[in-house]
Amino acid sequence: MTVTIGRRELLAALGGAAAAWPLGARAQQGERIRRVGMISGIADEAGTRARLAAFLPALQRLGWTEGRNVQFEYRWGNGDTETLRKDAAELAALAPDVIVATGGATTTYMLQATHTVPIVFVIVPDPVGSGFVKSLSRPGGNATGFMQFEYSLSGKWLELLKQIAPNVTRAAVLWDPSVPAGIGQYAVIQSVAPALGTDVFPIKSTNTGDMERDVADFAQTANGGLIVTANPSTVFHREQIAALAARHGLPAVYSTRDFVVSGGLASYSADFLDQYRRAADYVDRILKGEKPGDLPVQAPTKYEMVINLKTAKNLGLEIPPTVLARADEVIE
Repeated sequence: MTVTIGRRELLAALGGAAAAWPLGARAQQGERIRRVGMISGIADEAGTRARLAAFLPALQRLGWTEGRNVQFEYRWGNGDTETLRKDAAELAALAPDVIVATGGATTTYMLQATHTVPIVFVIVPDPVGSGFVKSLSRPGGNATGFMQFEYSLSGKWLELLKQIAPNVTRAAVLWDPSVPAGIGQYAVIQSVAPALGTDVFPIKSTNTGDMERDVADFAQTANGGLIVTANPSTVFHREQIAALAARHGLPAVYSTRDFVVSGGLASYSADFLDQYRRAADYVDRILKGEKPGDLPVQAPTKYEMVINLKTAKNLGLEIPPTVLARADEVIE
């Protein structure tokens, strides 16, 4: 089902960040209220709260205050494709001034639903390969935004796995071969594996039953590890995947921090909250008249490494001091 966050719940979730917002604010006489849609295919209370706490104050600093000159329409899905498709069509029908879309699948359905409403996407792996934009520098069309990563990042997941668990000589890679981003990520991991003395084994993440059986079979042989690539199926099932790795004693590196918070061992990714802060600037510029097709797609500028020491201990691993020194966050 779709989760709709109301104003009361939103203010409570943001706490101090929204304390300065006037609760009884009304549009000043003659001031037009603009509408901003926000949509994601996955409802994640903690993640949603953090993203809004990054985006909304950044937008307010640019002069946009809810109830005075802007109002929001939220659609948070449950990971179901059909629900996401309906949410996208419903949001497009409201014809907001701009829509912020999270993730590749969400952006796909938004662009199927509208070719006119401006869209600012965030956390999208391959906007050109996915057909969202014509080029990174000149997107054209009605969409622009922020890339999840450049494909070279995928090789760093295997490098980090080897640094944390040097005995790993076999790595299972959970991926989605049905999307360009899945193919690109796996290709990079495969290309760096020989130099790191590691064989890689692709496992589809789109069917959880098959995935669990394939991981169990893989774990029967020693010196195995796991890399979990970025795609909606792995993110939605992150707790299940982290538990699966723990059950089979597999050291694993993940594509986002959320997995590590859910009990995974380590992650290396772009700082996604930074993307939401930067997305506020694009929303501001579009509301002030610029066209999304003229705003270049931006690559990440900040990255973060997260380590879960409790999980490392449970796996019998001692994280090297050099790795800990580079970590942006350590969960104990």
